[in-house]
Amino acid sequence: MIELDLIGIGTGHPDHLTLQAIAAMRAADLALIPLKGADKDDLAGLRRDICARHLDDGRRIVEFQMPQRDAADPDYRRGVNLWHDAIAASWQAAIREHLPGLSGRVALLVWGDPSLYDSTLRIADRLELPVIRRVIPGITAIQALCAAHAIPLNRVGAPIQITTGRRLRDHGWPEGADTVVVMLDGDCSFRHLPPDGLQIWWGGYVGMAQELLDHGPLSLAGPRIVDARAAARAAHGWIMDIYLLRRADQTV
Repeated sequence: MIELDLIGIGTGHPDHLTLQAIAAMRAADLALIPLKGADKDDLAGLRRDICARHLDDGRRIVEFQMPQRDAADPDYRRGVNLWHDAIAASWQAAIREHLPGLSGRVALLVWGDPSLYDSTLRIADRLELPVIRRVIPGITAIQALCAAHAIPLNRVGAPIQITTGRRLRDHGWPEGADTVVVMLDGDCSFRHLPPDGLQIWWGGYVGMAQELLDHGPLSLAGPRIVDARAAARAAHGWIMDIYLLRRADQTV
């Protein structure tokens, strides 16, 4: 039986790991590190640094090539399903090769937290192996963003909505929401909202050494963020960012 530990490692700071996460890593017979291409080697490098800090046996660390999603597929959901099938197959290949008896503990280091806008749990469901899953929670990008700006996530008694850039672009401001957190936005979808009366708190590479932050009225901060994001992506080859939008007609 394979015991699969899905370990949230936070958003980039090596101190984000909890004691529970460190214990799970040290108990693992095999730690898997995904490689997402040369332009995202920073992400693999962070995982390598975490393993070097907390594991004393390099033989337990295995890197594997992460399949890429076909962004040209016009059917988004079909493309994602095929992508997840391919990722599950790559996990299985690594586990079979390095744990041929299909017995032992496997640690998979997950960016942020496995439960929030992350598909690791859904991919684990596709494994054709005898698996027991455990989830070790991590610091989410939302927590890291609010901490970086020193703001609360919600107003007193007020609702929040967590959504994606795609939905914000296609459907606009969520009905009934006071605060909106936007993840997985590759196109600065806040540009499709009427900016009047909205405040934005934005972070790129939150928790990492190259962290970028900006905030203010959307009408003023929005153009700055678009420019900063484009420059950062050109410089690093990739960017992960997140932002919080809030109606400005009330106090925080």
